[in-house]
Amino acid sequence: MTNRPTSGRARLALAVAVVLGGGALTALPAQAAPAADGLAVQYRTSAGGATADQAEPWFKVRNTGSSTVQLSQVKIRYYFKADSPNASYRFACSWAVRGCAAVTGTFGTLGNPTATADRYLEVGFTSAAGTLATGADTGDLQLRFYQSNWQTLRQSDDYSFDGARTSYANWDKVTAQLAGATVWGAAPQGNDPTDPTDPTDPPGGGQTLFDDFDYASHTDPAISAHGWSVRSNSGGPGVPGATWDPSKVTFVSAGGNTVMNLETSTAGTGASTTQTEVLTKSVKFKDGTYAARVKFADVPRSGPDGDHLVQTFFTINDLKAPMADDYAEYDFEYLPNGGWGEPANILYTTSWETYDPDPWQAVNQHSEQRSSYAGWHDLVVTIDGGAITYYVDGQLFGTHDAQYLPERPMSINFNQWLIDLNGQTSTTWRAYDQQVDYVLHVKDRVLTPAEVAAKVAGYRAAGTGFVDEVPAP
Repeated sequence: MTNRPTSGRARLALAVAVVLGGGALTALPAQAAPAADGLAVQYRTSAGGATADQAEPWFKVRNTGSSTVQLSQVKIRYYFKADSPNASYRFACSWAVRGCAAVTGTFGTLGNPTATADRYLEVGFTSAAGTLATGADTGDLQLRFYQSNWQTLRQSDDYSFDGARTSYANWDKVTAQLAGATVWGAAPQGNDPTDPTDPTDPPGGGQTLFDDFDYASHTDPAISAHGWSVRSNSGGPGVPGATWDPSKVTFVSAGGNTVMNLETSTAGTGASTTQTEVLTKSVKFKDGTYAARVKFADVPRSGPDGDHLVQTFFTINDLKAPMADDYAEYDFEYLPNGGWGEPANILYTTSWETYDPDPWQAVNQHSEQRSSYAGWHDLVVTIDGGAITYYVDGQLFGTHDAQYLPERPMSINFNQWLIDLNGQTSTTWRAYDQQVDYVLHVKDRVLTPAEVAAKVAGYRAAGTGFVDEVPAP
């Protein structure tokens, strides 16, 4: 946007420590599964109390059959009793030998509730998890889930919970499916895991977009194939007469990674000003977690300093009419030299409900910090049914109210542009750089900054530079 945000609020966030642990696989029972097509699931918990802030079901899955198993065909179900009829839950992977990026978790509702179970957590694997050879196990899957509002969980009435199991052992109160067939465990009475009427809640959660921005140039055909557009069309934001120059989007080496570099330059006139923007072609992103590692710059790469520059990471959809109530935008905006009435550097996070460009009026909520943010920063924003929460370098930056939640999907954008030419009047050329290391979106999942870092590390450890599982709206 081109106008300063108008209001702000912040609150404290809960921090959760996860205790790591492990254990050895014990001998399998004789009745485990058919020899040709079998799995065994071992379970332990590191949150063994009758009540806890979060449940921590940890698993190992072993191939007891006679042929290699594709882990993408494996599903594990952990059954529990919801703490209230309207309770909603969030899944997280704290650590996994195969990489948290290769582990998925969704929640479902049982068709035949019992006294100890009416919900389940279904754990699965992406293709990045690979295969499981005969006799091999996955190693630790250190998982957890919690109520969306962080209310205490009651575990004592959960079908699959056993607080005494603090080391791994076979556990038949979780089920495992292989290619749709149940090959391990017993579900709560009357609930066959293969029953197609079992609804998932929420549907489609956990699909991921990840891009490491490992491209050769702005003309690399993989950029478009991966769903990105490098902007060349005219229009705002920015100074009148400026152009958006695709050739100023380059890919350079930094810290052993290829990063995307957005250059904005000017000689003090609108006609001499070139700006840069990269955005997704698809408008399909809504609730969930958004993250990027971005390098802001306080000074130009060359030439005199002082321009009213904006360096960004944001999501947005189109304003269909002035003050339309289905507009949405969520911004990280860094102003290294001030602007919008600010005298010096300031970082804004802003959640938009709507606006009218002429005459200007806006409905939004923002948080701000007046200090330098030059250098690399991990930016995370989460959007769920209750709030929009922003983090910078793992620390809570601001939490915005539910009235600003999106009604429609959005695109994901990075751009760098000039608010005006008032900050520096020189006609000497100057050029500013903003860099982007990666971008991540996880649909319908709220991840902590630590979970974001683990997921990105998992993709990189697996050599995965790009994935897009997010379905079209």
